[in-house]
Amino acid sequence: MKRIFRWISVITAMVVLFACFGSTPAGALSFDCDVEQYSDSLLMVNLDTGMEVYAKEADTRRYPSSLTKIMTYIVAAEHFDDFDTKIPIKQTCIDSVLEQGMSCTGVDWYVGDSLTVENLLYALMLPTGDDAAMVLADYIGDGNIQTFVDKMNAKAEELECSDTHFTNPFGSHDENHYTTARDLYKITKQAMGLPLFSKICNTNTYYAKEKDEVPFITSNMLIDPARGGDYYYVYATGVKNGTSQQAGRCLVSNAVYDGYSYMCIALHAPYDASKEENEQYCMIEAADMFRWAFLNLSFVTPVTKDTPICEQKVDHAWDTKSILLVPQTDCNVILPQGYSEGDIRITPDSTDPVSAPIKKGDIITTATVYYKNEPFTQINLVSNDDVNVSPILYTTDAIRGVLTSPWFLMAVGLVVILFIIYVSVSSSYAKKRKRENKKNRIK
Repeated sequence: MKRIFRWISVITAMVVLFACFGSTPAGALSFDCDVEQYSDSLLMVNLDTGMEVYAKEADTRRYPSSLTKIMTYIVAAEHFDDFDTKIPIKQTCIDSVLEQGMSCTGVDWYVGDSLTVENLLYALMLPTGDDAAMVLADYIGDGNIQTFVDKMNAKAEELECSDTHFTNPFGSHDENHYTTARDLYKITKQAMGLPLFSKICNTNTYYAKEKDEVPFITSNMLIDPARGGDYYYVYATGVKNGTSQQAGRCLVSNAVYDGYSYMCIALHAPYDASKEENEQYCMIEAADMFRWAFLNLSFVTPVTKDTPICEQKVDHAWDTKSILLVPQTDCNVILPQGYSEGDIRITPDSTDPVSAPIKKGDIITTATVYYKNEPFTQINLVSNDDVNVSPILYTTDAIRGVLTSPWFLMAVGLVVILFIIYVSVSSSYAKKRKRENKKNRIK
């Protein structure tokens, strides 16, 4: 019996495994895009629906440079209940920044003084301050930067960023310090839900104290009309850029226009540290991607909650053999303008019969929505009617199910085997008694 159960377990596991390989979950959809691209990884997501509209090597691990500081912001913002908390600026933190070859962007001016958490978050995000990252990490980690980094990695795991790992809170290069465009989307979405993040990332200049003469200035030229020059894009609303020899040009940017909002993530665009001037290729690329999306994509509702999708077989019902399934809600998605209805296909993910009773609005299964045979979203299908159960059919099927179940058949087989053994043993015993009686009579 142990061997039988062992083989049953193995077979079941193999069936489940093959079923997983055979399934086709709804995924990202890349629409045709004629924008000239510079980055090796590129991801564009409609923030209103969470729908990806373009993806190129979005799951390839890249060095994030200063985009790391988005996670630094998350850990810091979630640590403090009060952003007015004052943090002393220690000379040891500034020395550590300089010793590691990183840059100070103004926090070093306040050594011996203190800045609020809010001041430091602006310094972290606008001029991409390594000194601000060091002060926050040192304070939150009680002098141990690794403690802070551990919090960063724990947060990445919580956000299900399986291709992300941090070794420092600044973004300085390390072979084990990496992320992906898709993971950065998850991280930035988390940050956007935190206090001040969106406001800070869309700020050009910020004075930490009233009497300060020099402000913290954003390095994101997409949002700076005064310094951005040809890179300035009027509809951009943040978020963060970064650059290093190994990471190239990197950017996470948002833009809003005419009721539509998008996030564009670009990683590893060309950059040569030996040149005095390098094009901000990510910013050129992001602005062009936003223009493409705003001009060519729009909200559509290919099916409403009243659109019949399919019929599903029903067991144990009084007077019906099937029910009509409709979407649980209107299916609102982003599609290219002028799309054809023939480009849309909706396929139920399961056609297995369902059992009565069923109430109108009960979720019966899901369906995958395809655009030109590419899956891009999933919807719930619900019953369009109430269906009452038939006690007779239900009881009959229950009995049939019991009688045909493997466990019942196994039990019957076991009983038959035991009966055969019993008959065989009884017959043998009877023959033995008969021979003994015969011997006794002869004696």
